[in-house]
Amino acid sequence: MKQPIGIAILFCALLLAQGCREKAYHNAFNDPLLYCKTVKELNNVVMQNNFPPIIASRNYAYANIAAYEAMVLGDNRFQSLAGQIKHLPPMPKQDTANVNFQYAGLLAFCKVGQAVTFPEGSMKEYVARLDSIATACNMSNAMKAASKRLGDSVANHILRWSRKDNYAQTRTAEKYNVTNEEGRWVPTPPAYAQALEPHWNEIRPMVMDSASQFLTPRPPVFDMKNKNSKFYQEVLAVKNAGDSLTDEQKHIAEFWDDLGTRMNVEGHVMFVTKKFSPPGHWMNIVGIAAKKAGADFSNTVYAYAKTAIASFDAFIQCWDEKFRSNVLRPETAINKYIDQEWRPYLQTPPFPEYTCGHSTVSSSAAEALTSVFGDNFNYTDTSELEFGIKNRSFTSFRQAAIENNWARFYGGIHYHNSCIISTEYGRKVGGLVNEKLKMKK
Repeated sequence: MKQPIGIAILFCALLLAQGCREKAYHNAFNDPLLYCKTVKELNNVVMQNNFPPIIASRNYAYANIAAYEAMVLGDNRFQSLAGQIKHLPPMPKQDTANVNFQYAGLLAFCKVGQAVTFPEGSMKEYVARLDSIATACNMSNAMKAASKRLGDSVANHILRWSRKDNYAQTRTAEKYNVTNEEGRWVPTPPAYAQALEPHWNEIRPMVMDSASQFLTPRPPVFDMKNKNSKFYQEVLAVKNAGDSLTDEQKHIAEFWDDLGTRMNVEGHVMFVTKKFSPPGHWMNIVGIAAKKAGADFSNTVYAYAKTAIASFDAFIQCWDEKFRSNVLRPETAINKYIDQEWRPYLQTPPFPEYTCGHSTVSSSAAEALTSVFGDNFNYTDTSELEFGIKNRSFTSFRQAAIENNWARFYGGIHYHNSCIISTEYGRKVGGLVNEKLKMKK
């Protein structure tokens, strides 16, 4: 009698130990905060390597889609984006036996993330840390191998698709032609840099039919001779606001600056300081919202992927208009026609003024996030603390997007008419993403 009982106890003990091991790695990789940390890791790579915001949106979109497509294979509450976004073919049949889908999704994210950024292997050390977590949690070698195979396969599928978006072709496209035509954009101080990505409207959108699907109204006609003209009044409003900013308005401008790389000039010394770009800021907001909402791993990946797609298409829509209208910046107009010593509170980014990229992307991202977490979602945005800028709190994602359009005006880098229209058209792009993508069953 004793021997069978002893064997039974030993068997139960082995089962319990096995269960604890399974629970350990399941809990470690099923933690939505780990996914947020992984996105933040890519955010840091993008920032340190000076990716402009337009290209950064591409990095975030493809990496998050890869994680989403891996996650979908293990969570039947969600469905693939194949056939829903431009030219993404169905995933090849995968062997999902003995796979930890969260681990596979993280690996897919990292592989795509470092493939669309540089330098090569930029996330190699982070992937090694993920492997160490799996080992520390006693994940079997067989499960690690199966998860890596799946993550690798999904990543390769997304990368093959990504390479057909015309990005490579735009690397060698003709540069922006700077002319002396009145009212047309020209490089601004202190760097006087060439216009960024004048061919971004040639990039394949993910949800929009084309870059020009949402054509904005024409900007006010350039006229600095008639002080009663709409254009002159827009310019004067920027100057007057910049000359009398309150501390609160300065904080709003700084909080939403997100220039990415700021050129600082002190005497004969020039140096660059780095921050997140607009899409990087909104990636942080996704993580803050997911944590507050208590979203599980899959819903967190879903929120990131949807927001990244909305941001990606928003930049294409905006850049299509920027290089159609080629409107000069307030700084240029004020210096030439009103006050040559005037400077905006924020540094002017190097591309035409109309429409506003940050306002467009913020509004589009806000629509995506509202569809995931609901309207009237109170949160405190802590994204800028690492740059020494205090937090701001919002009652909704849409409120944050509206504050952003004021931020660009207070900063002296956009006419307010542009910001208002950009917020409206970013909302249209985000609304289309919400309408067309059926990600949750």
